[in-house]
Amino acid sequence: MVICSVIALALVIERFSSLRAARVVPPRLLEEVISVTRASLPSADVVNKLADNSLLGRVLASGVRAVIADPRITEEALRGAFESAGRAAVHRMERYLNTLGTIASAAPYLGLLGTVIGMIEIFASQSPTTGSNPAMLAHGISIALYNTAFGLIVAIPALIFYRYFRGLVEQYTLDLEQAANRLVPHLLRFVVPRAAG
Repeated sequence: MVICSVIALALVIERFSSLRAARVVPPRLLEEVISVTRASLPSADVVNKLADNSLLGRVLASGVRAVIADPRITEEALRGAFESAGRAAVHRMERYLNTLGTIASAAPYLGLLGTVIGMIEIFASQSPTTGSNPAMLAHGISIALYNTAFGLIVAIPALIFYRYFRGLVEQYTLDLEQAANRLVPHLLRFVVPRAAG
């Protein structure tokens, strides 16, 4: 149970650090990209800096790179590039959340298992020939129940943080989708029309 609590605490700290808005969706980044690409497509160095900026930067850079790589790219292919980068970004945001959710689900059961084992030990130590001491029996049961309490102490915060991070990931995913949708028509201005054939 101690291992579960240490792992849960480490995961919560790591996710708080990784899911900060500045690392995922910086507030002014989309406007800056639109401003930089108003007249022409940026150089490879600028695109690389954008990709290193944040997860949103990585998604937006994938669209810019797609247009640079294929000046005749279709809108469908451009949206596909954004979607692929978006899926990778969501995967990065969801990292370790399954582990945190598993700890939140399993901790009460581990506590209950400890309690059951403790109860078995208590009743097994009672001798049928000498009789039982009710005070010792009650004390043993109360100690065994600490396992269940500790399991809940680990599970409840883990579940709260799991739900919080899930909500955060959903909000960021929506932000990424909206940013990509805004950038698509902007980038399509640089696409060379295909010859009618």
